[in-house]
Amino acid sequence: MVSSPALTRLTGYENITPRHGGRTTVSLRPTKSSALQNNTPLSHGARRITVSHGHLEALLKEPERTIRGGAIICHPHPLHGGTMHTKAVYRAAQGLNDAGLVTLRFNFRGVGGSTGSHDGGVGEQDDLRAAIDWLESTYPHIPIVVGGFSFGSIVGLSVGAIDERVVSLLGLGLPVDLDDRYDYSFMASAGKPILIVQGDNDEFGPGEKVASLVSPLGSHITLVRMPGTDHYFYSSLRELRTAVRGYYETGPGAKLLAVI
Repeated sequence: MVSSPALTRLTGYENITPRHGGRTTVSLRPTKSSALQNNTPLSHGARRITVSHGHLEALLKEPERTIRGGAIICHPHPLHGGTMHTKAVYRAAQGLNDAGLVTLRFNFRGVGGSTGSHDGGVGEQDDLRAAIDWLESTYPHIPIVVGGFSFGSIVGLSVGAIDERVVSLLGLGLPVDLDDRYDYSFMASAGKPILIVQGDNDEFGPGEKVASLVSPLGSHITLVRMPGTDHYFYSSLRELRTAVRGYYETGPGAKLLAVI
C-alpha cells in the first residue's frame, strides 16, 4: 500500500517548537513509555474496531434525522493529550451530526482503550484506514467525510485524499507553522471539496498563514477563519460546530451527501 505523501516526512522528527510562542512539543516517534501496550478498558458504549495490533476504541453516533453520509474525525497528538474526547473533535462531530452524518470518533493506537503504541503518524494512518473500512462495512456505499484536528488533520487529510470512498475532507487547526514539518501541498490534487477551519490566533498556524498556504491550491478548498481564536478553539467551539454544520448542510459539502 502506498503511504500518504504528507506523513512520510514525520519519521524521526524531534523537538518541534512553534514559532509564535506556543507550547513546545517533543519527539513524534515512540518513547519507551509510549511504546508500552495499552491495557485500558473500553469506555461505556464504545465499539471495538479490529486492527493488526488488536483493536481501536471508537464511538459511533447517528444523527436524529435521516442519515445523509458518514464522517470520521481524527484527534490531535497522542503524546500531548489528544483523544477522541478532545473538545474541538467532539464539537466538529456535533456539527456533522447536525448536518445528518453518522459520526465515528476513535482513539489512535495507545490512547484510551485502543491497543498498541504511538507510531509517529505512520501506524496512525493504518488505524484510520481500518476505521474507514469499518464505517463503510457498517453503512455500505455511504459517502464518507474524513478529517481531523491538529496532528489528526494531517493524518485525516492525507489518507482521505487518496481514498475513493471519501468524498470530502475536513481540517481543523492545521499546524502549518511547525518548521514546515507538515506538508499540505497534496491538497491541491485531492480532487474533492475541503473545508479548513482555522483560528486567526492559532499558535501553530495563524489564520493569515493558512490563507496564504491554501489559496494557491485551488477553489475546491474553503477556509473559515475565526477571529480571536487560538489553536484549541476554546473561545469559539460553538462557532466551530456551526461552521462545520453549514458546510455540509447547505454549503459545498452538501451536494456530495445522499439520503439512504
